[in-house]
Amino acid sequence: MKKAFFINGGAGRVLCAIPALEYHIQNIDPTAPIIAESWMDLFLTSKIIRNNVYHLNHNGLFDILKDRELVSPEPYRLNAYFNQKANLIQAFDILINQDGNTLEIPKTKKLNVELGKADIVVAKNLLNECKRHLQRDKVIVFQPFGSGAKVDGSYIVDTSGRSFEVDDIKKIIKELNKNYGIILMSDIKIHSNEPLNVMTPEGLNLLQWAALISEADYFLGCDSVGQHMANAVDKPSTVVIGATYPENITYPENKKFNIIDNGKEDRVYSPIRIAFDLVADRNNENLMQLSDETISSLIKSVESKLGKNNFKQFEMPVAPTQQASSCCK
Repeated sequence: MKKAFFINGGAGRVLCAIPALEYHIQNIDPTAPIIAESWMDLFLTSKIIRNNVYHLNHNGLFDILKDRELVSPEPYRLNAYFNQKANLIQAFDILINQDGNTLEIPKTKKLNVELGKADIVVAKNLLNECKRHLQRDKVIVFQPFGSGAKVDGSYIVDTSGRSFEVDDIKKIIKELNKNYGIILMSDIKIHSNEPLNVMTPEGLNLLQWAALISEADYFLGCDSVGQHMANAVDKPSTVVIGATYPENITYPENKKFNIIDNGKEDRVYSPIRIAFDLVADRNNENLMQLSDETISSLIKSVESKLGKNNFKQFEMPVAPTQQASSCCK
């Protein structure tokens, strides 16, 4: 029986499902419906599958699905995934394209993101604004927080051990500011007694962020959607990992990625979407606390790719846009 696929979860999961869905459409069933339970706009970045994607509230959707086997692929429940034999892209590939009898680990398929012209223009304008205001010729997009980061009063907490610690964020920004403009990819505001001297765009959607990462000179981040975007657009990146396994959630085979595995010696697998393991979560929650040596290594990894600041004052055209406002502070 032909299949239909329900894809849910966070933005990173959705992006990692796309290569397997593209293969299925191209090689197995060109009519296979894909139901976007979240992040519909991310599916539209693929010209191969975009015509197969439906909202849950699509009129007559059940008639499209009633003669198909309905599949909700869950990579976190795949043995090869929770034993670090497959990453997210490979796990989706196994669940979507293998019949269940011969579970071979496929080669990681390439994730491509087709960016829209309007999103690219927004990104270029923001980059020019950042260079002019911060007097830097190279720009880094820095995503310090994963989806588990929460604001509690005056504190920012991520008990999942995936986000940078606020004190470390400030140290990193202070060092990188010496040579580079920084655009902070975060809806969470970082309070500081001293100016951070970063650009904090407001109101950007994920496709505009993808364009910004593509047009910037470098990406720095944690286990979150930004590093998947950076991989898709082939951007030089430094990715810092704490509670999660690089073999699962990032791209060690990408030669443009420098992966700093801060939790390597102490990490315990947290069985997300299988069970609630409070012991593992408590063990892992501080694995993104960075030593001064690790921060120094991080800074050097960026400098080795970008060099020093060579900014020369000149006028850069910045077209006004209502799609994104920004400030440097």
